[in-house]
Amino acid sequence: MAGTNASDQPARSGDERGAPLIITEDEELLDDLLRLSAAAGALPEVAHGPPARKEDWEAAPLVLVGGDCAARLPGAGRRPGVVLIGPDTDDPALWRLAVAIGAERVLTLPDGERWLVDRIADAVEGVGPPARTVGVIGGRGGAGASTLAAALAVTAARTGRPTMLIDGDPLGGGLDVLLGGEKEKGLRWPAFCESRGRVASGALEESLPRLHSLRVLSWDRGTEIAIPPPAMRAVMAAARRRGGVVVVDLPRRVDEAVAEALAQVDVGLLLVPAELRAIAAARRVAAGVRTVLRDLRTVARVSPGTPTGLEPDEIARLLELPLAGELPWETGLLEEPARGGPPGANARGPLARFCAAFWERALTEDAAAPAAARDGVRS
Repeated sequence: MAGTNASDQPARSGDERGAPLIITEDEELLDDLLRLSAAAGALPEVAHGPPARKEDWEAAPLVLVGGDCAARLPGAGRRPGVVLIGPDTDDPALWRLAVAIGAERVLTLPDGERWLVDRIADAVEGVGPPARTVGVIGGRGGAGASTLAAALAVTAARTGRPTMLIDGDPLGGGLDVLLGGEKEKGLRWPAFCESRGRVASGALEESLPRLHSLRVLSWDRGTEIAIPPPAMRAVMAAARRRGGVVVVDLPRRVDEAVAEALAQVDVGLLLVPAELRAIAAARRVAAGVRTVLRDLRTVARVSPGTPTGLEPDEIARLLELPLAGELPWETGLLEEPARGGPPGANARGPLARFCAAFWERALTEDAAAPAAARDGVRS
């Protein structure tokens, strides 16, 4: 089997935190487990038999035990996060060993490789609450969806939450430009277009430009105009595992990549100018989005001096969507990037006030959800 020999691995002191522990004397199995750990972005500790220190057994976020050493481990003490790897999962003796050491799962290689890579990565990254993920879509072209998406991200970051803004529209011109950071160093979408499987959330975060206290995944100025669906799925999953807040600026047409993004969105905001033609266009957009996203809400954008007779509640009724709020268009908003300020930088402006109110409601919904689940209440 392919892999790196244990003797080629750098020695560990045992003081590092977050390192999985491998316990086996089978060199072939060890090579495979080291290879899978590397694929998950982890550098594990290795013990050839029961660990010498009890602390090593208890502190590791995950313990991978070879079937060759399992019989010597029952005295190590019960703990969560133990995986037993053996040659044959149909062997009753292997299952008796699993019960004796309290293993959470028994698997063989290579059948269990994909699951094991994900489990190792989860252990290293830590598994916490996923990010509150919001998708923003324009009801018609030029509605201001990118501006609203950027302002939502800027407002969330202003409160100290870890925030990531993802540009899901290849034809939108680049959110880094909107935020005044097109020259900032960091990776853009083309670097992730070949992504498959799992992307490490920490590596994703560190690779992206940091603008206005948030991380931004945008487009470069090249000719690439498509995001492969597997790449969108992998990047969105990594962003959500990071926790905090994720805001995605999405195009109006739902293709396979957009569907992958919508599948990981908690709440969608459809920004609709208070115009009859915009409402007609937004109905078509909403029909496509709702095939994937259940929680889609409308934001009525009202421009001063252009009365239509349509109230926000009426717009929501015509679209058959709940109303997320009314957004008055802000004078001078398009000039803010040129002055070095991102959308939503003016905390007293209508845009920032809308975003702050939205996040306050969203956090209240998040806080109420666990209690509702415990009480058997469905939203």
